[in-house]
Formats: sequence, structure tokens, C-alpha cells
Amino acid sequence: MYDWAVLGEWVEIAARWLHVTTAIAWIGSSFYFIALDLGLYRDRNLASGADGEEWQVHGGGFYHIQKYLVAPASMPDHLTWFKWESYATWLSGFTMLVLVYYLGADLYLVDPNVMELATWQAVLISLASLAFGWLAYNQICKTFVNANQTAVMVALFVVLVAMAWGYTQVFTGRAAMLHLGAFTATIMSANVFFIIIPNQKIVVEDLVGRKPDPIYGKIAKQRSTHNNYLTLPVLFLMLSNHYPLVFATEYNWIIASLVFLMGVTIRHWFNTQHARKGSPHWTWAVTVILFLICAWLSTAPMRAEPEGEAALSPEALVYAAAPGFDDVVGIVQGRCSMCHAAEPGWEGLHWPPKDVRLETPEQIATEARRIYLQAGVTHAMPPANLSYIEPEERAQIVRWFRAAGAGGVEG
Repeated sequence: MYDWAVLGEWVEIAARWLHVTTAIAWIGSSFYFIALDLGLYRDRNLASGADGEEWQVHGGGFYHIQKYLVAPASMPDHLTWFKWESYATWLSGFTMLVLVYYLGADLYLVDPNVMELATWQAVLISLASLAFGWLAYNQICKTFVNANQTAVMVALFVVLVAMAWGYTQVFTGRAAMLHLGAFTATIMSANVFFIIIPNQKIVVEDLVGRKPDPIYGKIAKQRSTHNNYLTLPVLFLMLSNHYPLVFATEYNWIIASLVFLMGVTIRHWFNTQHARKGSPHWTWAVTVILFLICAWLSTAPMRAEPEGEAALSPEALVYAAAPGFDDVVGIVQGRCSMCHAAEPGWEGLHWPPKDVRLETPEQIATEARRIYLQAGVTHAMPPANLSYIEPEERAQIVRWFRAAGAGGVEG
């Protein structure tokens, strides 16, 4: 029998690697061009008619950079477009959303204690929310087109806070935080696809027989600036699924909201520095205070009363009924539950790693795939084999999981 769990894991690894790689490329170019634009010297009368210039040194060479508000008198033969980084980042991120949250909806997306949803309903809500994000944001930009841009950011922040709360009323805490990141990333990538690149293409086309309208470049710059301030919160939200203290708390939506404010304060310091307008060190003090508030809010699970066991998903029921399950329960409870418990017994741990709890048969059946991959197929768990799990015990885990797969779970 082919091991579909292992194949699925490698598909996720490939998608995640691609996602991280393209995100680095997109964020790197975005941060660079915002810093470059803010740092241009505009107090010089340039013979070329450019709006500003800067000299930079990197990699053993010198670069002389000039920016034109519309375009130079004649277009060069080769023009580099920065767009595929954005598109590839969104597409690979959406692939991860499908692989992890849509195909693993019972475990990662739907929580019956939050809202009773069929998988198709949860997926439909997820897709609709991403589309809504772009439509709402785009309408905000059009409505406040002539207003102070701070008004745009405030209106967007209100939408983000509402979505942060709304996601927690529908999905698991982990999925809620991830979706808020995807919601924001969709806005950013759509900015590139629907506004920034098309506007730049209009300017290029207008060079043939018409005087380009600078409004298109102005709008594109506005959207690029918004992307600049949204980048750091998106990174935080995408990483949050690894940290239960962020997502597994009733105040996770407030934490997410404060993270957006931290993104603004951090980028404000860097952008002010790049524009040579001083060093607003107060932004770091505000960031630290906001971060400490988030850390305090994250302790809510420790103050809350323990909840009862949720009903098992159909997939978990198959694992619970598979031959060898009782033996695996004994192995996991003896080798893993000292850490993966509501109150870990391992010194230095105050909460279960990744919020994975393996104290009861129901919890073990629910986490079957993780147990198989991390303690059966690989030796990732226990870390450094601290609980001395035996090779035969790992083999028992593999036999149990594959027995369940032979019954239909794994294909």
C-alpha cells in the first residue's frame, strides 16, 4: 500500500517551501522600493527631468538610481516588472490553505464547539471571506480617495478587527488567525494584480502619442504603501499557527488586532528613517507595550475552566476502531503525554507544545496523522527521544495507522 500520508506531507513541504521563498522575494523587493522612494534626494535639479535620485553601493559595485514621476522621455528596450513575486506568493499560500485547512477541515478548520459546519460550508465561508476582503478594501480606497490617507488606514483597521472577531466565531482558533493573514495577504496581492500593475501598464501605453496622467502612478504608490504597512502583521499571523499562546485563547482576535497596530508602529520608524525625517524612538516603546499586552492576553487559557471532550470526527473514529489502537494509546500516554497534557509534567513546560494534547484515547485518535508521522515514520518525537520510545513501539504506531488506512482513511 502506498503511504499517502507521507506523500501528502511532502506535497505540503514543497508548497510551504515555495510559499516562503516567493514571500521573501516579494517582501524584499517591496521593502526595498519603499525605502528607495522615501530616501531619494529630490532637492537636485536633474538634467534628465527625474523627480529624484540616489547613489547606492552593494556587492562591490555602485548604483545610480533615478525615479521619474511618470516615465522618461523614451522607454528603454527592457523594463523589469515586479509582479510574479506577489502572484506566486498568493498562489502558493492558497495551495497551503487547501492542503492543510480544506483537506484537513475536521482537524484544523471546523470546531463543532464554535460552529457546527459541514466541510463544504466552511470552505465556502473561507473563500467568500477572502473575496469580501478585497471588495471591502477597494471600496474604502475609492470612498476616501481624496481624504487624508490616515482615514483609509483607520477604516481598513476597523474592517480587520471585525474580521478578526468574525473568524473566531466560525473557525478554530488556529484557522481564524491563519485566515485573517490570508484575508490581508489577498488584499495585498490583489492590489498588485488589479491596481498597481494595470496602472503602470496604462502609463507605459500612454507614452505612445499621449501625455501620461500621473494619477495612475499616484494610485499605485498609495496601494504599495498600504502593502508596506500590512506586511509584518501578515507574517505574524502566518507564523501564529505554530504558537498556541497566540491562537488558543479567547482573546486571539484582540491579539491579532494589536498585531496590526504593531505593524504600523514598526514600519513608521523604518519609513521615517528612510525619509531622513528623524528617529521616532517612541514607536518602539509603543510596540513593546502592545507586545506585552498580547503576551498577557495569551494567558487566558491558563485562567479558563477546562472544557469537555469534543465529539470525534468520522476520520478519528476510524483510527479509534483500528486494530492496535489500545496498544498505541498505552505507548503515547507513556511516552508523550507528560508533555502533551493540559498541565504538562515536564519541567519547564507550562502548556502543551503546539497545543497538542495526548492524554485521552479521543485526543490520540484525533491526532493520529501527527503521531504517525512524528513518532512512527520519523523520530521527530519525542525530542531527542527523551522518553526513550523503543523501535518496536514506533513500529506498532505505524502498523496501527496503516491498518486504519487499509480500512479507507488513507485511500
